[in-house]
Amino acid sequence: MGKDKKKEEAVFLRKKITLLRAFSLLIGSMVGSGIFISPKGVLKNSGTVGFSLVVWFACGLLSMFGALCYAELGTRITKSGGHYIYILETLGPLPSFLFLWAEFFAIRPANSAVVSLAFGRYLLEPFFAPCAAPVPAVKLVSLLGYYAVLTLNSWSVSWSARLQTALSIVKLLALVLIIVPGMMLLAQGHTENFQDAFDKQLLVPDKLPLAFYAGMFAYSGWFQTSFVREELVRPERNIPLAVIVSVITVIVGYMLTNVSYYTALGTQDVLASPAVAVSFVQRACRSLISVVPVLVALSCFGTMNGGILTFSRTLFVASREGQWPPLFSMIHIRRHTPLPAVMLMFPLVTTMVCIGDIYHLMNFFSFSRWLFIGLATLGLIVHRCRHPELQSPFKVPLFIPVSFTIICLFTVAMSFYSDPVNISIGCTMVLSGFPVYYLVIHRQMSNRCRSLLYYVTQKLQLLLEVVQQEIKTY
Repeated sequence: MGKDKKKEEAVFLRKKITLLRAFSLLIGSMVGSGIFISPKGVLKNSGTVGFSLVVWFACGLLSMFGALCYAELGTRITKSGGHYIYILETLGPLPSFLFLWAEFFAIRPANSAVVSLAFGRYLLEPFFAPCAAPVPAVKLVSLLGYYAVLTLNSWSVSWSARLQTALSIVKLLALVLIIVPGMMLLAQGHTENFQDAFDKQLLVPDKLPLAFYAGMFAYSGWFQTSFVREELVRPERNIPLAVIVSVITVIVGYMLTNVSYYTALGTQDVLASPAVAVSFVQRACRSLISVVPVLVALSCFGTMNGGILTFSRTLFVASREGQWPPLFSMIHIRRHTPLPAVMLMFPLVTTMVCIGDIYHLMNFFSFSRWLFIGLATLGLIVHRCRHPELQSPFKVPLFIPVSFTIICLFTVAMSFYSDPVNISIGCTMVLSGFPVYYLVIHRQMSNRCRSLLYYVTQKLQLLLEVVQQEIKTY
């Protein structure tokens, strides 16, 4: 009885994420705002309908390669933390800190801002059609949605996981309600928008990296199980199974959705639309005009939930590894949620939602994200060379991490030519982490600074009712 009571009272992140929840987390993170806002970005930077469909399929294939690499990393490295912990364990503390720095100040807040802005736009669109929703109203609703998800993740891991499962069904329903009318139109012979689908004169090669950024943004989320590795039930089995099934599902769904878009909407219609799914419904199936935007908004809500659920684990693991303030490795004594890590994103996302634009934000954070994802898969190759004796329960052919790494780093390099301003800002954000690393992490803090940090941590610990995670011994 005493041992059972001790188990119940111990404070740690429990293994509550089953295979179904892992699959729901991946589907819920991938199918969100991307498929409803990225078609415009992919088409604009690829030039034609045909080339845009090629980009969508290539992004899906690239995502599968990345997902397989991360599945192997997840079976080799048993810690949570995703990109951060993989880079730390394979390439060392400096690259991992630079990722953490860029993730906190650029990648995650900008990504969350894009998704929340899409949530606000689609939720308000039916109320203002045929006019565009006012920007201040969109931003206000976007912030309210983000704060609701923030509160839920501070309250309960189980409830946020259950919500993710439910919203994954909603996301697939939203895609079905777009795919079915589109396929019906296609079966009726509406192929006029596919004429000259591969007109080479409209292809702009130097813009293709931006098309890939937009497409990969829609698929982003295939790596989410790596952030919650320690909370997964049977991770050596469930990680590979969940990523393979979910990525294949999303590739098929995205290709059919884009074909449906182009069946009903011409190139200029897509480029002129602030909300492609709404424009599609207005043209193809007006009876769904009040249903699809709400389902799309709920899809975005699920993506926000998945993003907060996983990013809080990155900060949690980073503070446990000594590269982030110790407060953020603490867990609420009753809720068993990493409350400080969850709340840390509040001010940055609020700022970016208030001042940002969806497509500029997308280019801004994509540079840093794909740079570090490429480094993480490079780390897989390094880890194999350093530890040939390690028997991983899941192993991919070497050409997969090599191909994925080269494509990621090549796309990152080419994007400097495609969008020099936003990419330069993203690069500067990454490089600004160098002095911080050497002043705060590499050098030992003075006793005075250490005492001040300890004092502040104690006060906040009492205020938030959080404690250090106990090491689980059973």
